[in-house]
Amino acid sequence: MIAQGIIIRDDRVLMVKQYVERGDIVWNFPGGKMEENETPEQACIREVKEETGYDIRITKQLHEESGKFTFVAELLGGELYLDNQNESNQDIIEVAWIRLDDHEKFDSYTLPLLRILLEV
Repeated sequence: MIAQGIIIRDDRVLMVKQYVERGDIVWNFPGGKMEENETPEQACIREVKEETGYDIRITKQLHEESGKFTFVAELLGGELYLDNQNESNQDIIEVAWIRLDDHEKFDSYTLPLLRILLEV
């Protein structure tokens, strides 16, 4: 099971550029695998902190499909930071605030989720 968060601030969305299992490099929402005894919400909060340096609060669940939970969240604090010393971050190349109109950064998975969020 996987949990990820969509955090939007000032017409930008927080994303991580990473290598994925199929070998491609893509921009994804921060998130990752749930640990034992962790709820999807707890996993999302932990993963966003580990991958971006930000503390968040989940405001709602946006989507769930095939064990992949997507939450909408807001920033509580922290600072944008990629901890390359964290072994679970080895697949991450960059963390950035991406403009919502920078369509080349979004793919067939991230764009539909953004559309669901922005149309609500």
